[in-house]
Amino acid sequence: MTGRWRRIPWTMAFLALLIPVAAARADQLDAARLAGALVRISATVLPDSQSARSLGTEREGTGVVIDGSGLILTIGYTILEASQLQVTAGDGRGYPAEFVAYDQASGFGLLRAGMGFSAAPVRLGDSDALQEGERAMVLTRHGTAGVQPVLIAAKREFAGYWEYLLDEAIFTTPPVAGFNGAALIDRKGELVGIGSLIVRDAMPAHGGIPGNMFVPVSALKPILADLLAFGRRQEPARPWLGVTLREEQGRLLVERVTPQGPAATAGIRPGDMIVGVGGQRLKGLADFYRKVWDLGPAGVTVPLELLRGPKLEPVTVPSVDRYSTLKLNPTF
Repeated sequence: MTGRWRRIPWTMAFLALLIPVAAARADQLDAARLAGALVRISATVLPDSQSARSLGTEREGTGVVIDGSGLILTIGYTILEASQLQVTAGDGRGYPAEFVAYDQASGFGLLRAGMGFSAAPVRLGDSDALQEGERAMVLTRHGTAGVQPVLIAAKREFAGYWEYLLDEAIFTTPPVAGFNGAALIDRKGELVGIGSLIVRDAMPAHGGIPGNMFVPVSALKPILADLLAFGRRQEPARPWLGVTLREEQGRLLVERVTPQGPAATAGIRPGDMIVGVGGQRLKGLADFYRKVWDLGPAGVTVPLELLRGPKLEPVTVPSVDRYSTLKLNPTF
C-alpha cells in the first residue's frame, strides 16, 4: 500500500474513498456509457466435460465488449467447454455467441456475439500503472447488476489451488458478489482488470479484509493476437498434473485429483502431502508451480516426493497439456 493509506485505519481510508466516488462525478466517468459495453453471459456445458465436475453445466457471468466486432472479454471458466453461449445486452435483448479462445495461464476467455449485436467497446487501459490506494469502479451484469466504487487494495502474486499462478494480480475491496467476468474500470474510464474470485484477504496486512481478485489486462495484450488467430497462446504449454491443492505450512495437501488425469494415473490420491519436486523442498504453492514448470513443457515427467503418514515416497507423474483434456470445440 502507499504510505498515505498505511498511516490511517482502513475504515477511514475507505470512507475517504466512498465520499468522492459516490458523489458521481469526482472522476468524470460516464458509468451509463461504460455499462453499455457489459453483457450477461449464459453458458451451457455438456455433462461429460471435464470442467462440469467442478463448475457445473449451467454458468453465468459478465462479459466486456472490447472491440467493434462484438468481441467480448470475460473470465475463462465461465465459458470453458461451453457447447452453447448467449449474451444479454443491457436492454434485455439476447444474442447467440461463439467461443473464440481460452488462455489457461492468465485465465482469460474470449467470445463473440452475433446476429446484429452492437455495443460501443471499452478501451483497454494500463493495468501496470494502477497504484495501490487508487479509486476504481467495478461494473457487473451478473447477480445484482450495477456499479460499485472500490479501492485498489493490493497488487501481488496470486497462486490458485487449480494449478494457476499470476505474478501480479489486482485485489480490490469491498467485495462485489457478481465478480466473475466483472469489469474493473480505472479513473480514466478504461478497463484494467477482469473479475475472477472473491477473497478473504484482499489486504493481508490489515487482518483479513475481504475483497475480489482481478486478472490485469496487461496479461491479455501480449497474447491477444494469438488468441484471435489460434484460440490459445502460441508457446509451449505448461505441464499439467490434474491436482487440487491446499497449502499448509509450506506443505501441499492434495484435496482432489482429476479422474483419469496424470496425477490420478500415477497413483496420487487425496490426503497425500507433496513436499518436494526433484529432490527440492517447497516454499509454498507458487514455488511448487514454478519448480514443476521449470522442468520443461507439457509432457515432461515430474518427479514428486509425497508424504503419506510417516512415510516419504517418490512418485513420477508424466504431465500433459491441459488443453488436450478439454472440449474446446466451437459452440453451436
